[in-house]
Amino acid sequence: MSQSKRMDILSLTSLSLGLLSLGIGAFLAFTAPPATEQGHVYRIIFLHVPSAWVGMVSLFVAVVYSILYLARGKARYDRMATVVIEVALLFLSLTLISGMLWGRPTWGVYWTWEPRLTTFAILLVVYIGYFVVRSAIEDPELRAKASAAISILGAINVPITYMSVKWWRSLHQTQTFDLTTGRSNFDPAMLPALLVNILALSLLFFAFVRIRGLLAERESAKQELSPQAG
Repeated sequence: MSQSKRMDILSLTSLSLGLLSLGIGAFLAFTAPPATEQGHVYRIIFLHVPSAWVGMVSLFVAVVYSILYLARGKARYDRMATVVIEVALLFLSLTLISGMLWGRPTWGVYWTWEPRLTTFAILLVVYIGYFVVRSAIEDPELRAKASAAISILGAINVPITYMSVKWWRSLHQTQTFDLTTGRSNFDPAMLPALLVNILALSLLFFAFVRIRGLLAERESAKQELSPQAG
């Protein structure tokens, strides 16, 4: 019980700090100087880029849990991989929506099948498929193994999506942070707002995973006590 309380306090602290950081990030985003070419429309980037970073990086967290499940066979690792992917899909959906809202005034379309958007769409389909597969398999062990395999294989598309703007130059602009060179392609005057929003969404991601993980753990314990209820 005391451990559960500590976990709840950690979740609530992360949630509070995340919301506070989000408020500060919103203030910095709206007071940052307008972009030369895009004017004020570019401010969507302060939501779009952080949600993309958090959503895509979190898929590697799911891979760690998936590998741990395959190595040790403990149900809690499968449960946490699922929770992380659930929350990751939330942030990736936010990336998709903000990107479409940004694309319409800047590109003239909400969506186009250029390399970055196409690889991102494949990423979403794979992880939506993750839950389709889970709902279709009744055997818990087989379900967990199949889910772990999809999680690990699906993450291969993350670096492909990230590098797509470099490998196949098209409509989408290059990376905000180029990990291959260690350079930022973002205006230094706008960088603080972006970093604060990345921090805010990272804290919220952590809080959401903790809270959802606690709920999933309790649901699992309840089902173990009353198997017919599941």
